[in-house]
Amino acid sequence: MLHPDPFRDIDRLAAHLLGTSPGSARVPLAMPMDLYRSGDHYVLHADLPGVDPDSVDVSIDGGVLTVTAQRSERTEHDVQWLNSERFTGGYMRRLSLGQDIDVDHIAATYQNGVLTVTLPVAARAEPRHIEITPGAPDETKVIEPSDSSDQHTTT
Repeated sequence: MLHPDPFRDIDRLAAHLLGTSPGSARVPLAMPMDLYRSGDHYVLHADLPGVDPDSVDVSIDGGVLTVTAQRSERTEHDVQWLNSERFTGGYMRRLSLGQDIDVDHIAATYQNGVLTVTLPVAARAEPRHIEITPGAPDETKVIEPSDSSDQHTTT
């Protein structure tokens, strides 16, 4: 047995007065995602449940990663809807990438409704250890400030 829910009635009234609300059949919620660094790469996981893999697109333009996807309209006809919360329509997320990403080796997979994008860190952006070699004190050179016409180096 269904019980009346006064809050659902208020939500329906607000949606009717204000237009379609976020998360409804016409306005999708944001694409939830996680982003983390693991060693020498970043990993992005985006939830795209019910999205056809052929509609998912990952692209880079001018240092901006764009993920788009489309969830198709439902094909059920001649049914009486009791509740319809699963939306149809498009998703889009944009992320600005730093200069430390190797854009030529970005990879993406889509499995079980989750898009995974692997963003490798460019070799030039990897932290490096700089070895310090011992030097004799007489090899140290100091450049002393002077007027622009007379520059000299002392040892």
